[in-house]
This record gives sequence, C-alpha cells and structure tokens, in this order.
Amino acid sequence: MTEALTSAWTFQGKGVPLLLQQKAVPQPLAGQVLVKNTAIGINPVDWKFIQNDPRSWPVGHVPGVDGAGEIIAVGEGVSASLIGRRVAYHQSLGEQGSFAQTILLNAERFMVIPDGLPDESAAALPCPMLTAWQTYTKVPAAAGEKVLVTGMGAVNKILVQLLVQSGFEVHALSGSLSEDDARHLGIHTLHRHAPEDGDYYALFDASGSEHAASLVPLLQANGHVVSILGRIATPVDPAFTRTISYHEIALGALHDYGNSRQWQKLMRAGETLMQDIVNGSLILEPANTFSFNELPNALASNEHDKKKAVVRVAEH
Repeated sequence: MTEALTSAWTFQGKGVPLLLQQKAVPQPLAGQVLVKNTAIGINPVDWKFIQNDPRSWPVGHVPGVDGAGEIIAVGEGVSASLIGRRVAYHQSLGEQGSFAQTILLNAERFMVIPDGLPDESAAALPCPMLTAWQTYTKVPAAAGEKVLVTGMGAVNKILVQLLVQSGFEVHALSGSLSEDDARHLGIHTLHRHAPEDGDYYALFDASGSEHAASLVPLLQANGHVVSILGRIATPVDPAFTRTISYHEIALGALHDYGNSRQWQKLMRAGETLMQDIVNGSLILEPANTFSFNELPNALASNEHDKKKAVVRVAEH
C-alpha cells in the first residue's frame, strides 16, 4: 500500500533557507486531530526562530505556529463529529508546525471558524488575536482611565480596539501609524514621541523591555505595565512606593505551562473575537497573500514590510 504524502517546508539549520519536502501524512493519536491546511498565517516568531533557532530544532522540523483548515481525521477519545469542521489554531513551537499541507493538533487547542470568515482571514488571527486577548485581560477594566499603547503592530491594533470597547481612553505612541488609522481604531491621542507626563493607568508595550522601563515613570501609583515583547526584569521604582504591577505576555509558553481549562477558555474567547470580526465590531488588518510555493517570500515580506502575511495552501 502506497504511503500518503504531504508537502511541507522544513527547517535545514539556523539561518538556512527552508526546503520544500515530501513527508508522510501523520496519523492522529489519542487526543489529537488531523487538519488539512487551507491557509497559513505568518508571524515574526516564525522567521525569528528560523534565523536564530533558540529551540534547537532538528533538520526536517516543520516550523509555523498559525493556520486554518479542515479536520479530516481524529484520534482515540475525540468525537468524529469534528470531522469536516473548519478550524484555526496556534501550534506549539516544540511540535511539527503549520508550514505544511497537514498538521496534527491537540484536540483542545483549536477554534471553530464562524460562518462568514474566510479561511485566509482566520489563519492570520491566532497569534496576534490571542496575544492581544491575553494582554487585555492582564489589567482590570476601568472605564474612563487613560492608557498608553506603544508599538502598533498586528497585536496592538487588535488590543487597542478591545481597550476602546471597554471604555478606556487609549493613547498610542507610534511613528508609523497614520492619523486616519488612529481615528479608525478609536485612539484618543496619537503621540509621535514619548509624552513628558502621563498619569496613565496602564502601559501596554510591544517595543522591548528597555523601552517599557523608560515609560514606567508615566504611570500613576498602583498602575500596570504589560510587556508584550520581552519583560522588565527589575522593578523601576523602589519597593513599597508607587507599587507598579509588572506583567509579561508569552502566548507560546501556554503550550508548556497551561492546563486544559485555560486552553478551553482561551479558545472560546478566540471564537468570540472571530465572530466579532464577522459582525464588524472588530477590524482585521488586510494581509499580503502568497501561494504555498511562495512561503519563503511570505516570511521575507513579514520581516521587511512589517505587515501580516498569509499563505494559501488549498481551496476549501
């Protein structure tokens, strides 16, 4: 009997271009589902890990964390009623990833795509959308309070909308975001340079730990700083003074340290946010689209154009 094969872009070494290879179609084990990918989302974590290999991937590993497709098989203990469902997912960096025609997933770690949302749009969402949600939920809601968001990439463009919808007065620090886009997102004030004073309730930073630390003095007493990129290792203020709360975000770490209840909660939140996009209450930034054979170009585009990229794998 001929073994079923799938095409996959595989890791060949730190900083080495990926290689398109044929691999055996994996079979789902207990608690897993097999997904036929229709689209792949490209994120900065993808090209950063290919270039720097911090997890020491073996040659032949399939990178990629985000994707969307159709469940085509299930393992023991998983309901067969899931077969045929359109799903989007965020895969662990330690598992075989999304840069392939098929992928195995933990049966608790996918989101059902709502009607009206194309697979390509869904594939672009998991990493930035779920990271934005994690960031948003770190800080207690306080309508009317003033917050500062720095670094206006895909994550923070979603985060800003969540904050605005919760009643925060959102200020943004960005040298690239246009005034029109700021108004469209609901931003109250767009800063081109760091404010000289602030009295901010919270700071959401995606520019790095040193940058975040430099802005902590703008926070009010009992304020919050949420670091999306890196973490502030040492508090800026002496103990028992302004009592700033320090938070860090690492979506990928949930694969290693999260439990079943946390994953189910996160996936249901993601499904709600996708429905918000369908309803028009949440705006999704358009992505550059590439074919499967152009996946290396999609990585380069995401790195150099600083814009979301999506790879079409197959028609649904």
